[in-house]
Amino acid sequence: MKKGKKILALAAAGAGALYAALFAVFYFDLDGKLLFYVVEPFLKKHYDKMERRDIIKMDYDVDKYGKYEYDTEGGES
Repeated sequence: MKKGKKILALAAAGAGALYAALFAVFYFDLDGKLLFYVVEPFLKKHYDKMERRDIIKMDYDVDKYGKYEYDTEGGES
């Protein structure tokens, strides 16, 4: 019986510690601060290094695609 009470007390203490830790994360907005100060700068640095094609320097090929024709016979108006 003593062992059961000891295990129950340890489980309650663990649950209390977990509750306190989660409350601290919520109260001090630690998850938002982690995202803002750690994750976002890492992602910005990563994605700003990516090579991108320059849309302005691309050739404009008018004849690249097929000719579009409309169905003039039998079509609904």
